[in-house]
Amino acid sequence: MLKIKRVPTVVSNYQKDEAADESVGCGRNCLSACCINGARLPLYACKKLEISVVGEKPVEPPVAFLESLVLGEWEDRFQRGLFRYDVTACETKLIPGKYGFVAQLNEGRHLKKRPTEFRVDKVLQDFDGNKFNFTKVGQEELLFQFEAGEDGEVQFFPCMPLDADNSPSVVAINVSPIEYGHVLLIPRVLDCLPQRIDHKSFLLALHMAAEAANPYFRLGYNSLGAFATINHLHFQAYYLAMPFSLEKAPSKKMITTINGVKISELLSYPVRSLLFQGGNSMQDLSDTVSDACICLQNNNIPFNILISDCGRQIFLMPQCYAEKQALGEVSAEVLETQVNPAVWEISGHMVLKRKEDYEGASEENAWRLLAEASLSEERFKEVNALIFEAIGCSNQDELEGTVVHQQNPSNQKSNRTHGGPITSGTASECIVLQ
Repeated sequence: MLKIKRVPTVVSNYQKDEAADESVGCGRNCLSACCINGARLPLYACKKLEISVVGEKPVEPPVAFLESLVLGEWEDRFQRGLFRYDVTACETKLIPGKYGFVAQLNEGRHLKKRPTEFRVDKVLQDFDGNKFNFTKVGQEELLFQFEAGEDGEVQFFPCMPLDADNSPSVVAINVSPIEYGHVLLIPRVLDCLPQRIDHKSFLLALHMAAEAANPYFRLGYNSLGAFATINHLHFQAYYLAMPFSLEKAPSKKMITTINGVKISELLSYPVRSLLFQGGNSMQDLSDTVSDACICLQNNNIPFNILISDCGRQIFLMPQCYAEKQALGEVSAEVLETQVNPAVWEISGHMVLKRKEDYEGASEENAWRLLAEASLSEERFKEVNALIFEAIGCSNQDELEGTVVHQQNPSNQKSNRTHGGPITSGTASECIVLQ
């Protein structure tokens, strides 16, 4: 059995102490049944609440959602010392070149980890309540509840009970942030959903992107096998006031669905990816991407998602880095960086752990690292065929081939040979030790 020694990103202050505290009782003011009675949080709703609370009247938010709730509440937790390090002290620079990769030196993020076993060969895994999950976070790490509806009427309730019988979706801080305002969106947190895409949860993430109304606020998702470190459904989000490299890549239109969703293939980018946009409604766009993700999950293909442009553009990146890593087929030079290409790295925000990599950061080095995660051209076509069949667009004669040039990228090439489902006899015998 092959094993990889790796440690997970700590996303909660209670994650590292879980094993030591098990025999002592709770005492954490967590989200489990022992502590949730009487818990209250602000509630931001994109629709009129169906059930009102006596004495509670909705208050119209005085300022924009992003600044008032995400950044304002995040800054409050920052001042209270709830983060493992000061992300504002991390050095950041724009890497010279046509792609505009962003490099950050974040030496503190890979420290203070606890060892656990985490499989890389299965995208779909059952929720395990004995392992760390978001019901074990302290309530002080939660910022607010978030609901989204269809009528678009925004309401804000400053202090609403957490209804254990109607599992709320919550926004929490990531205590190991990679940017100012780094948060987690945890759909229906008390339902203890495993890390897998479903239609309802993905639509909620799109609502959050649209409600933020800021193109520099993006949401990201990592599947199991694509560097999700917690098997409890969550999206990540933060604000970065510059375009990602992925967003600037040219694309070729492949097909338009019956509901008006345009699907394109990115060109001249180190990780082969699909771009979804348009649709007759946000629901149509959400359902199409959800169907594509569910197809990948059912075929055991790891992937990452970037929700961009206020929910109007969604990038889907199937990848195979963990498979190649488990088989010993990632170059030693890339492995030495200790960088795991998850959604933010693939999008162009390179979070580097060693000063030497930061000082020597170049477009060539970023390309080389990300190319290790990409599917081969042949496998990418096979995966696209699976996706098109899943969304009802399997007729390849409909492919349109319109090229959209958003930028003039360089003509760099990559050596990409992996990316099939992880099957028995290869990486299926691999375990990542985190």
